[in-house]
Amino acid sequence: MGDRVYLFDTTLRDGAQTQGVDFSVAEKAEIAHAMDTLGVDYVEGGWPGANPTDDTFFASAPRLSRARFTAFGMTRRPGRSAENDPGLTAVLAADAPAVCLVGKAWDFHVDVALGISRDENIAMIADSMALAVARGKEAMYDAEHFFDGYKSDPGFALACVEAAIAAGARWAVLCDTNGGTLPSEVARIVEAVQKSVPGAKLGIHAHNDTGNAVANSLAAVEAGVRQVQGTLNGLGERCGNANLITLIPSLKLKTAFETGISDADLTHVTRASRLLDELLNRAPDRHAPYVGASAFAHKGGLHVSAVMKDPRTYEHVPPESVGNRRHIVVSDQSGRANVLARLAEAGIVVDADHPRLPRLVEEVKTQEFEGYAYDGAEASFELLARRTLGTVPEYFEVESFRVIVERRHNALGKLITISEATVKVIVDGERLLSVAEGNGPVDALNAALGKDLGKYSEYLADWRLVDYKVRIISPQAGTGAVTRVVIESNDDSGVTWSTVGVSTNIIDASFQALSDALIYKLLRENAPA
Repeated sequence: MGDRVYLFDTTLRDGAQTQGVDFSVAEKAEIAHAMDTLGVDYVEGGWPGANPTDDTFFASAPRLSRARFTAFGMTRRPGRSAENDPGLTAVLAADAPAVCLVGKAWDFHVDVALGISRDENIAMIADSMALAVARGKEAMYDAEHFFDGYKSDPGFALACVEAAIAAGARWAVLCDTNGGTLPSEVARIVEAVQKSVPGAKLGIHAHNDTGNAVANSLAAVEAGVRQVQGTLNGLGERCGNANLITLIPSLKLKTAFETGISDADLTHVTRASRLLDELLNRAPDRHAPYVGASAFAHKGGLHVSAVMKDPRTYEHVPPESVGNRRHIVVSDQSGRANVLARLAEAGIVVDADHPRLPRLVEEVKTQEFEGYAYDGAEASFELLARRTLGTVPEYFEVESFRVIVERRHNALGKLITISEATVKVIVDGERLLSVAEGNGPVDALNAALGKDLGKYSEYLADWRLVDYKVRIISPQAGTGAVTRVVIESNDDSGVTWSTVGVSTNIIDASFQALSDALIYKLLRENAPA
């Protein structure tokens, strides 16, 4: 068991310190269960007694089947006994079998921030660990600023860790709290610490201020520590923490170390990453290692040909091993191999000698030269391909659309801007007219276009626009510049798709992307022509 590495998730506490992040109790529970399903060993729930959200969360603590639910807190305060410290008492009373208590390990902080003797600081750590053990908890010491402390005074920093272990702590977690340590320093210091404390009792908690949190964590494991702390998607204050979504596959697929995560568990890592983004209403990082939508995307024609022969040429792990998938990007660099692979991915079977295939390849290149970008708008590419191959039904015909933007004072004398859109479409020979208002011209168009499409309206009931991006392609043209609009849509099935429109008129470009979004939805729903 010497090579077993234990994974500690601190998203709900350290990750919650991210600017703009404020988890609800329900969101905390959802994340805790997701990490439990993934197979981490510890889920830190927060700090009981610190705020109403954490108090409520611990009052109805989630029942985890695999992970140990952990409460976070602080060692006793100076001048108090551990038994008479209200903050420590609240943490130890929480419904959690494990506790992680933070205490100073940097002489500078003890001297300046706390203003106490170093012996008192060591006693605070030892007393707190001993009380936690006496209360039946698995105790952990979070050695704050350990690496800064070790570089300043190795003897004192080590004494803090040794005191915690001697008092019964299961783990002493070495923290790179300001993220300023480099991997070579981490490895050297961890090796030195193990002359006094075995690696089987040491953990690492790295912040990402130099972009080295994952590298520092792996260096610490290679040097001997056996617990790794981090957060989902590297969430955390400032530049974040070590990203468990990168660390877990790296440990599992790139090293010989054991974890509690099986091959089947690992396929949930992409889902866990995207769950957090969904809860935070953030667009996932397309280029995130292992789990990003572009992590296994191939664009150059030569690359695609090689990947199709043997994926190992450009993929360091199989995408399905982490719950992701290979993505063949279509662009102006595309060759026949890209287009065929992307068509197959979309479920369109086309022979390599199909007479319309060369036309499709040239059409893609021409469209991208004009400003279209199909590497980020897969649904529009599929529609382009099907139209070229003659397999897209003509669900409706847009006869015309109009948008009016009016700025005026309302009845209360307040200056307001109103957008109104009118759309005329023809469905089965019948002209349908829809009018809608919106927060802006695109929102009004969105509402009007989806308002009444006759027999197709029922298929669009759960369709929604979730993201809207605009890029000016030719800024040198000033107000006459070509504009590219990319719209992201989804529905209740959880499927997300992107469409693109290009025009010198931003409203026209938006309407193109909106129209494609609706048509793609109808195609997916097998709506009758």
